[in-house]
Amino acid sequence: MKVLLVIPPFSQINTPYPSALQLSGFLKSRGYDARTFDLSLAVALKIFSRQGLERIFSHIRSLHSQDEMIKRALSLSDKYISTIGPVINFLQGKNPNLAYRIVQDGFLPEGDAFSRASDEKKAFGYFSLQDKAKYYSSLLIDDITEIIARTVTPFFRLSRYAEKLAQSPPYFDPILKELNRPCNLIEEMMLEELAKEIECFNPALVGFTVPFPGNLLGALISSKYIKAYYPGIKIAFGGGYINTELRSLSDERMFDYTNYITYDDGELPILNIIRALEGQTSQFVRTLSRERGKLLYRDDAKEKNLQHDELFPPSLEGIDPDKYVPVTEMLNPMHRIWSDGYWHKLTAAHGCYWHKCTFCDISLDYIKRYSPARAVTIVDWMEDMIAETGKTAFHFTDEAAPPALLKEISLEILRRNLAVSWWGNIRFEKAFTEDLARLMALSGCIAVSGGLEVADERILRLINKGVTLSQVARVCKGFRDSGIMVHAYLMYGFPTETPQEIINSLELVRQFIKNNLFQSGFWHLFSLTAHSPIAANAVDFNIEVLSSTQNPFANNDLSYKSLSGTNYGNYSDGLNKALYNYMHGIGLDWDVTRWFDFRVPKSSINKSLISSFISDTQDKYHPEDRKRVLWAAAEPLTAKAGKMELDLSVHGNSIAADWKLDFRTANWIKEIARKASVNSTEAITLGQIKSSYPGGEEAFDEFARTDVWKELRDNILLFI
Repeated sequence: MKVLLVIPPFSQINTPYPSALQLSGFLKSRGYDARTFDLSLAVALKIFSRQGLERIFSHIRSLHSQDEMIKRALSLSDKYISTIGPVINFLQGKNPNLAYRIVQDGFLPEGDAFSRASDEKKAFGYFSLQDKAKYYSSLLIDDITEIIARTVTPFFRLSRYAEKLAQSPPYFDPILKELNRPCNLIEEMMLEELAKEIECFNPALVGFTVPFPGNLLGALISSKYIKAYYPGIKIAFGGGYINTELRSLSDERMFDYTNYITYDDGELPILNIIRALEGQTSQFVRTLSRERGKLLYRDDAKEKNLQHDELFPPSLEGIDPDKYVPVTEMLNPMHRIWSDGYWHKLTAAHGCYWHKCTFCDISLDYIKRYSPARAVTIVDWMEDMIAETGKTAFHFTDEAAPPALLKEISLEILRRNLAVSWWGNIRFEKAFTEDLARLMALSGCIAVSGGLEVADERILRLINKGVTLSQVARVCKGFRDSGIMVHAYLMYGFPTETPQEIINSLELVRQFIKNNLFQSGFWHLFSLTAHSPIAANAVDFNIEVLSSTQNPFANNDLSYKSLSGTNYGNYSDGLNKALYNYMHGIGLDWDVTRWFDFRVPKSSINKSLISSFISDTQDKYHPEDRKRVLWAAAEPLTAKAGKMELDLSVHGNSIAADWKLDFRTANWIKEIARKASVNSTEAITLGQIKSSYPGGEEAFDEFARTDVWKELRDNILLFI
């Protein structure tokens, strides 16, 4: 059976959303002809092409718009049409020398988005020709996106479509209204690309992955078309949006557009659907369907889930990585990482090993069922994807990647001598020591993202975050000193949070960024979800839940009333303005109250609190004896320097050291290098090297105060 797995519009245009690729790899391992179709990318490439813009501007002219921006766009339409193809080719890496023209005044038509460019240049100073050209090209795409949103459809955004329409609507009717109207030009392009793929591949089953609200309408418009023109094709819906929003769906009209809805991990649900269609089984896994006008949920198959380690690598059949379009939405090096460049997306562990945060969906499978893969398996996946594409950049999309597993992944990458770049989402655990950060950096880690949430000790305890501010600061210092960038997810408006705590939180964020512990961040206004501990225990958090959780369509985001009386939305502009400027190096010495246009409390936080947390280096030079020792340099070289001395030379990527040492100490270091090599079959601990030092542990304590040991410790030896 042929299975087509579709990524519906719109998702990121720089890299494919990973779930369809993972399912495709699984189905191919079971012998099925499966492939992924990134409809989102296909439509984006059609829009941002000469032919696409010709159609769009022809439509816009028929509207006779009086909008000044649109009038200007129409007058420059020939310029937009002539430059868009070369610009997309440039962003795809096919014509790098076009950068010289792109940065010249007058080559690109400049709309409202370009008004940001002068601020960015001033904040970041000189940046490379290629970066500047990528940024200007991205501004061009931003301008065209806004032109389309003002004329063709307000639903259109570069990485989402009709997002607000699908954000927890209690009833299906508003979505049905959009499905029953004539298609707009963007939707016509969507269906043209879908039809081409179906005619080419001729699938028996089409699966739509719906990860976010901004994918739902695109998926439904597409499935409606399939139902009308290819009635023999069966359709299944799944994905993150389905798993969180539609768990208690009771409106059977949704099944006018799909045959099946699956929940949680999709491998076994879709496998059983295929087997049922082939007549091999009558059992299903977490599957909702409509039978004789009534909804029927089936979960009667014996096997419910696979262990994460049992999965096969994602399959890129149907995906051409060279067609993806990196965009630079912001010049901040950490913030741009999401949209700039092609990233293979992998998950090191299913679920979250902590799963205790009170705002989180900890009752749902994607959080509560923790199942890690082995490091060997994960790096096998990486090598398979490199072999298939030649691309070596990876993004681990875990809820929170476990530090112990990241350590083993880093070691496995080093053992195989892979030259990769990778980043991922973590918790700011104390297990992320400075040595582990150095190891991760050696293996190719360039960045981490993690949730600080509210920078306040009381709220962190209320969240049950399991971290403290001092711990977060020390962890981030380790990453900073290892050259690993950090992005922080930040939250405000958490139930019971006071205005004083909001201002204090901003002050601490200022200190984190001033100390270069975060390179970027993003503020989220607290959102109450139906599957969180807060929703189940609203009284404990001094809120009143106003939404029903028995809606016939979506049940996830809940409206609520804060009984504390604070209007948290009033703080949005000030917090966002402050953070944006901090990320550009502006205002880091200002009093945080300056960012607000209304009276707020003064910060009560010591202005050097974060600095005090990171000033102690005691742990670095006195690690625990049980820690494993890793030699992170080439094998030492020795040459005779005298009767009882040797010249010991050590070379690493960023160090060349020469020491004149006594025979016994030089050979002791050589033995450490042999046993502590990443490829050594022997694991040696700090306690063992202390006891093996010539003269014993007391003599080692004296040696540990020498410059030789300090250089070894700072540059070569890792204790992990």
